Amino acid sequence: MNLVRIVATVRNKTGELVGKLQQEDFEVLDNGVPQEVKVFAHQTDQPLSVALLVDTSGSTAKELKYEGDSALKFLHALLSEGNPNDAVALFTFDYDVTQHLQGFTHNYASLERPLRMLHGEGGSSIYDAIYYAARALGNNRDGRKVIVIVTDGGDTTSSRDLKAALKEAQLADAVIYAAVVMPITNDAGRNVGGENALTIMAQGTGGRTFLQTSGTQLDRTFADIIAELRTQYLLAFYPHDVPLTKDPFHKLEVRLKSPELRVSARNGYYGDAEGASGTPGARVSVTPDRKKEQKKK
Repeated sequence: MNLVRIVATVRNKTGELVGKLQQEDFEVLDNGVPQEVKVFAHQTDQPLSVALLVDTSGSTAKELKYEGDSALKFLHALLSEGNPNDAVALFTFDYDVTQHLQGFTHNYASLERPLRMLHGEGGSSIYDAIYYAARALGNNRDGRKVIVIVTDGGDTTSSRDLKAALKEAQLADAVIYAAVVMPITNDAGRNVGGENALTIMAQGTGGRTFLQTSGTQLDRTFADIIAELRTQYLLAFYPHDVPLTKDPFHKLEVRLKSPELRVSARNGYYGDAEGASGTPGARVSVTPDRKKEQKKK
């Protein structure tokens, strides 16, 4: 029986983070069945593995310098003030997905060069980027796993769809944070469908979407993400008395006993089903190397 881990973020009615709750303040249900929490911890001491995904498609070209500078501030704060075992993997994506440095690192200097040389062109493979980042996180990474994606929101060239990307993130126990960069302030310039897709993935993993982020707002978004990561809770349980169905996806619900508070947490996990197991198999870190037909033209 596998231990199911849940990372939870709690806020009060005014939106302020709440970081001093105890185990008895939470309730966890698996497919509607109350579960006994076996592990409870404040997450500040847990190491972070962060996959940072930067959209370098043609539609983001004008914002790339600022995105790179803002991302560097984020990484400096993350790696200089957190757990010494915190580590980052950097991905950029247009038609293709590129993983820089071929792994996770705590070395800020090694991340600086690729983020200062961003160049925008081509389409946008958001779902592929999330899929491959989740696979990298699921490949023997301990502690908390986080995907932070900076994009203008519109997927145009992925070979995988939203469902596949979300499933891979859920299998990896990864939390998704999406910063939607929108330099055009009017609604006509927004990709609402893309924003909705990112919101579905963020909410499904217990993360958050920041919409219409541009200029100094991106700095604020990164600061908010760090604040959440340092004020989270870990709840874990062994599924007990949960009736099996044909669907390996188990719906999770995290409740708080105080009506004054609200919680964000993953909405489910892949576990046992009738006649099969939905638990993930062996993980292999894969960096795709494919060129799509549109790029060749």
